[in-house]
Amino acid sequence: MTPPQLVIFDCDGVLVDTENTANRRLVEILAEHGLETTLAGCRKRFMGRTMKSVRDILLAEDGIDLGADFPERWLAELPAMFADGVEAIPYVRDAILYLQAIDTPFCVASSAKVEKMHLTLGASGLLPLLEDVLFSAWMVDKGKPAPDLFLHAADTMGFDPERCAVIEDSVAGVVAGKSAGMAVLGYAADPLTDRQGLAEAGAVLFDDMRALPALLGLQ
Repeated sequence: MTPPQLVIFDCDGVLVDTENTANRRLVEILAEHGLETTLAGCRKRFMGRTMKSVRDILLAEDGIDLGADFPERWLAELPAMFADGVEAIPYVRDAILYLQAIDTPFCVASSAKVEKMHLTLGASGLLPLLEDVLFSAWMVDKGKPAPDLFLHAADTMGFDPERCAVIEDSVAGVVAGKSAGMAVLGYAADPLTDRQGLAEAGAVLFDDMRALPALLGLQ
């Protein structure tokens, strides 16, 4: 890979280990509305999307109306959801510190609201490294799999899309990154990650953050 000028991290599942906790709660909510699904099925269907998008998909495809205020109610649940703590993805702190040490800019582009990123990154200890470079899909018209968020992040940070690399763990995120014209690495250490979907969407797969600098051509 040509060394990127900007590295763009997704948040959930790439920086913080939150995907299973959040999706277990979503499975419970869906069951309350009469839709039975598994944790793996929920992750495969909804990972990488905003809660507004999740609400819209469920209404259009399943006839389930979670209500216009579902994203706000979801946000209100998050402190309790993560009350037991949030772990950083193994070795991702070291990867960020390496980028910092070699003066390679980085940022975060997530489907989550900034408030959620503050909560989870704060609990994991990563927030001081990232709080000034947080971009949310709620800042643009269309979230992932549209490229809007990644293009907004690159533009705000001052870099051409083709000189950016995205680190993702969701198919929607990989599609968004590729549509933005960026190189995409797919973090696939979690056993429930849709490895086939990530690869088919165009990501280069890896499962150890210690390998990230070399994969980016920065080591």
